[in-house]
Amino acid sequence: MARNKAERSETRDFVAFLVKLALFVLILRSFIVSPFNIPSESMQPRLVVGDYLLVAKWPYGFSKYSLPFSIPLFPGRVLPHSPTPGDVVVFKAPPNAHEDYIKRVIALSGDIVQVKKGVVSINGTPVERKQIADFEHPVTPNSPCYHDEFEAAGGNGTRICRYPQFQETLPNGVTYRILDIYEDSEGDNTQAFVVPEGHMFLMGDNRDRSADSRFPAQEGQAIGMVPEENLVGKALVSVFSTDGSAEWIKPWTWFTAARWHRIGERF
Repeated sequence: MARNKAERSETRDFVAFLVKLALFVLILRSFIVSPFNIPSESMQPRLVVGDYLLVAKWPYGFSKYSLPFSIPLFPGRVLPHSPTPGDVVVFKAPPNAHEDYIKRVIALSGDIVQVKKGVVSINGTPVERKQIADFEHPVTPNSPCYHDEFEAAGGNGTRICRYPQFQETLPNGVTYRILDIYEDSEGDNTQAFVVPEGHMFLMGDNRDRSADSRFPAQEGQAIGMVPEENLVGKALVSVFSTDGSAEWIKPWTWFTAARWHRIGERF
């Protein structure tokens, strides 16, 4: 009898531990941080396919979009705070706010944005931009070159991709790197956009591979202007990165595929 009571007590304790653990994870993911992985090249050179990030939930406040599964616990946005131009943000993409996207904030409500010959202008002033050394990355299973013309020989018999790279500096002084691979590509010349109240103008750092606020919102494609309410959070730190060469049946490849130098990079 005593043994049965002890077993029931251990079972209750274990179930209680699992419930507490689930609540902790739920609170952590809802209000503190959540994971995000990079599925495309739209944020190169800062982010590459195979990067895994932590996204901070608290900087911009909370809405149903920042909660797991977009649970509508409360209307609107609680403790709202607008992002700063230059922030890298995760958000629910218009028009239906089903998918998580990641882009860089370029402008906010009331700003006028236009792109001419690849140069972004904000309120009539061109964003400072200068060409710097080409961006290079190894050819890997999840990061091939866009086209043969960008592929070159690397060291030790490896192959690399090499792309034209520029440094942009926003009016508030935030500096970051972008890729502008092709001249006169779609999106290099746009109309003048006025950012509506409560919205953001977002762009990918890889200008020729990003369906962003330069294009009308379409499900699974471009995003148009994004409401601040759709914000999930701010990119915080890179926690892991893989080149895509790992195989489950070969455990040692889990380590050789890791891009160790990218771990711990902050935004």
